[in-house]
Amino acid sequence: MPKKQIFTLEYAVRCSPGILYGFLSTPAGLGEWFADKVDERDNIFIFSWNGSIEKAEVVDSELDKFIRFHWLTAPKDEYFEFKIEKTEITNQTILVIKDFAEKNEIKDQTQLWEYQVKELFHRLGN
Repeated sequence: MPKKQIFTLEYAVRCSPGILYGFLSTPAGLGEWFADKVDERDNIFIFSWNGSIEKAEVVDSELDKFIRFHWLTAPKDEYFEFKIEKTEITNQTILVIKDFAEKNEIKDQTQLWEYQVKELFHRLGN
């Protein structure tokens, strides 16, 4: 099986890091845009899409800065991460998403993230 490679996506967001972080790091927030239903038990998030269930562990986080998840079925060195940055000049909030995919699947994964982020922006009123 080909090794997956990391890719990064960036989106300008019109909201405070604190509000955005809530949508990225809580079951209620993630359930608004990322999955049909999200539960959490003992640092394990359970994501449901159309009856399909995936589990991810929070491996690292910093309040209002970033959260990194590891799918329990993925290799140890793979993760997906939501990072919140502020631009120095304009003080704009930037959402940085890091994920892994096989080289020939990066375009499809990017389109999936675009769809998800569009839903997030809709929920944020962007």
